[in-house]
Amino acid sequence: MDERNLKTRRIAFAAIIAALYVVLTAIASAAGLSSGAIQFRISEALCILPAFTPAAVPGLAIGCLLSNLLAGGIALDVAFGTLATLLGAIGTYLLRKNRWLAGVCPIAANMLIVPWVLRVGYGIPTPYWTLALTVGIGEFVCAGIGGQLLYSLIRRRKLDQFIK
Repeated sequence: MDERNLKTRRIAFAAIIAALYVVLTAIASAAGLSSGAIQFRISEALCILPAFTPAAVPGLAIGCLLSNLLAGGIALDVAFGTLATLLGAIGTYLLRKNRWLAGVCPIAANMLIVPWVLRVGYGIPTPYWTLALTVGIGEFVCAGIGGQLLYSLIRRRKLDQFIK
C-alpha cells in the first residue's frame, strides 16, 4: 500500500473510531452510566485499539471530545477528559507490544485526571482518592476487561490484518 492510500485509510479509521466512541458513549449516557463519580463508558473498550493502529489515537481523542461536548460537559471536563483519553491512547500505542501493559494506560490516565475534574470542575465533595477508586473501577471494567475482550476478538477473527 502506498503512502497516500495508507494516510487515507488511517484518516478513515480515525473517523470510524471517533464515531463509534460517540455512539457507544451516547448509549451509556442514555442509561445514566457515562458521567459522575461512577462511570461505565462502554466506549472505553475502544481504548485498546491503538495497540493495532496509530489512527486510533486521534480517533479516540476526537470521539471523547465530541462525546463530552454533546453531553454538555463543562469546559474543564471537555479539555481534561479529552486529555485523559489522549494520554491513555498514546500510552496504549507506545506499549502496544504488550497487550496487558497497553491496556493499563487508559485506566491509569482516567484514574488520575477525571477525579480532579469531578472535584474541581463539578464540585463533587468526595475525596480525590475515593473518586479515583470509583472511576478506576469503571475504567477497569470497561477499558480493562472490555478492551481485552475486544483485543481477543480482533486477534481471533484475524481482523488486525485490516487495521493498520
